[in-house]
Amino acid sequence: MSRATLGWIVLGWIGYALLPWYGLDGAASSLGDYFVGRSGLVHGLTGAWWLLPILLPLVMGLRPAFAGSGESDGTWLIASGLLGLALVILQGFAIGMNGWTFEVLKVLFGEPGPRQDGIGYGATLTLTAFLIVLCHGFAARGWCRGDAFVTSSIGVVIALIIVFVFFPVSTILASAFADNDGNFAPAEFAAKFTDQSIWGLDCLTSNLRCGVAWNTLFLGVLVAFGTTALGLAFALIATRTAFRYKKLLRVMSVLPIITPPFVIGLALILLFGRSGALSAVLWDWFGIPRSRWIYGLPGIFIAQLLAFTPIAFLVLIGVVQGISPTLEEASQTLRAKSWTTFMTITLPLMRPGLANAFLLGFVESLADFGNPLVLGGNYEVLSTKIFFAVVGAQQDQGRAAVLSIILLAFTLGAFWLQHAWLGKKVYTTVTGKGDAGIPLPLPRRVAAASYLTAIPWALFTLVVYTIIVVGGFVRSMGRDYTPTLDHLLTAFRIENTEWGLHFSGSAWDSFFATVKVAALAAPLTAAVGLLTAYLLTRQRFSGQRAFEFGTLLSFAIPGTVVGVSYILAFNVPPIEITGTGFILVMCFVFRNMPVGVRAGIATLSQIDKSLDEASLTLGARSATTMRRVVLPLLRPAVVASLVYSFVRAMTAVSAVIFLVTAEYNMATTYIVGRVEAGEFGLAIAYSTVLILVMLLAIVMIQLAVGERRLGRRSAAANAAPVAVQAVP
Repeated sequence: MSRATLGWIVLGWIGYALLPWYGLDGAASSLGDYFVGRSGLVHGLTGAWWLLPILLPLVMGLRPAFAGSGESDGTWLIASGLLGLALVILQGFAIGMNGWTFEVLKVLFGEPGPRQDGIGYGATLTLTAFLIVLCHGFAARGWCRGDAFVTSSIGVVIALIIVFVFFPVSTILASAFADNDGNFAPAEFAAKFTDQSIWGLDCLTSNLRCGVAWNTLFLGVLVAFGTTALGLAFALIATRTAFRYKKLLRVMSVLPIITPPFVIGLALILLFGRSGALSAVLWDWFGIPRSRWIYGLPGIFIAQLLAFTPIAFLVLIGVVQGISPTLEEASQTLRAKSWTTFMTITLPLMRPGLANAFLLGFVESLADFGNPLVLGGNYEVLSTKIFFAVVGAQQDQGRAAVLSIILLAFTLGAFWLQHAWLGKKVYTTVTGKGDAGIPLPLPRRVAAASYLTAIPWALFTLVVYTIIVVGGFVRSMGRDYTPTLDHLLTAFRIENTEWGLHFSGSAWDSFFATVKVAALAAPLTAAVGLLTAYLLTRQRFSGQRAFEFGTLLSFAIPGTVVGVSYILAFNVPPIEITGTGFILVMCFVFRNMPVGVRAGIATLSQIDKSLDEASLTLGARSATTMRRVVLPLLRPAVVASLVYSFVRAMTAVSAVIFLVTAEYNMATTYIVGRVEAGEFGLAIAYSTVLILVMLLAIVMIQLAVGERRLGRRSAAANAAPVAVQAVP
């Protein structure tokens, strides 16, 4: 038995015999009573008899340590881990706060039965120990070439996805097949699924509207193509041109992702609405009548392009940087023109990035809630229909679940099409060999198309953000443009009192809570996402495709559904975390994890596996190889994941609107409240402060992670004069 395995078994004993088994809501008279007095072992000996059988797998795990090394070690570890997990999970779900939770147990043992609270630190540590011991047992039996790090990583990621994705989502989706009384009713599911308002095609034959499913699908495809094209244009300019204002262009391309919800939609209304600034100019100067064209498909499309293009850019810039210039030089050596080289060499090697950027844009569009709510008008999409089904007058949870299933079906279809398009081709461009090539300049047509696409969009983004900034520092946008700091002081006033500085502004509490939650969620999101990407690209195991789709599940479902599902799943034992900051952190981690996964997969697809194999051949373990070889080459994906997860945690609203409390009131819910109250200036001023904070955070993340170095020459270095000594 390895020392790591023995260490986890000891941790399992500590969790069972020393740490508090249940939640931390009870009081304790002393430190010893708090720990040992509330442990699972003490509870089992003093009445909670259902906890005593857990001793058996803990003892079984120690058997290989005392019996000596043998071929049966793996079998004993697997048996210990499986039995331990089964016993802890079974007793957790069988006994709740009000007694037995299964009808069969009520019949057999009588009602109400024993009671228990949700799991605490002790139960969590013991469960984790059983899981790792199980994975070490599989490694001892030869799984994944006997690599305990790989098997443990797979086990931990799968367990986290089951607990924080499948469990809550299945809780609410199960209601799609139930009636209002909770009884199984497949006929009601069929009636709701085939409703004319979902699948109707009346728009093709009359002036009536099409079904909400077709509206959502059409919008998703448009946004996916648009964001991928814009992201590619920005990435090509940033990496393959000598454009003087690259850094400014990169800032403008990333600005929308750090914008709080509703603000982009509000800025578009202030620009293009009937009373908008640009609408007024067009009417006064050119006689173009004011209209409501911004409400509906055009407005949602523009807002989602602004919001989701940065995601495509963050994914694609690492892919474009990773393309080997040597391959392009070889093409030109064979007398291929620059256009031919780009179309036959460069563009095909971008396929992993293009496919992942398209998939993320499509899924983000489907799940977006804020922009359709503000700009939707008569153009209905699934996310807003789900929201009103949950919180509207109808309060039909079953209908919301049916609509969520349709969204999942669209996501699964896009996921399948992505895999079919990529196929089994190899896109490796980063190898262990020397590569001193210089990235070739873009063909004129490609460069012109990139400039004509990216620069106007960057200027448009600048106009939108000018409106946002101005709106927070005038009395009333559209009516009274008198400069004022009242909105900013109302939110962020600081007073100097006799007791010191007092943060008296109304926004400080939500600001501090948001920064704390985002700072905790971002590194966890990046770590889980990139580890998952590494497992998907570097390992082969059964159920891998299902595992990969599971990572997209929470991303595909609208945030409103995720929030409600978290309340339903985690408000009662065995996992009681509703009302805590932990539930916010976990919600953000597993809602934003897919971006880290897709960025990691796109980047790892370009890195030759021989680099990993060389490290392993030289005696390094998988964990060391991951840290010393793979992770430095993943820096673009690390930046993308950290930036996206931090920013999304700062700006998300749909998922957390149901999860916030008085102690953990997020900035976005504060902004939504101000928008609903008509205090647009205060909402925009708060959003401006958040934007500045997130820009600072992005710069710090970039400086902390650094740039990936591939040992390639730059065009500037190649142009530098080289002294040549004459040889006599």
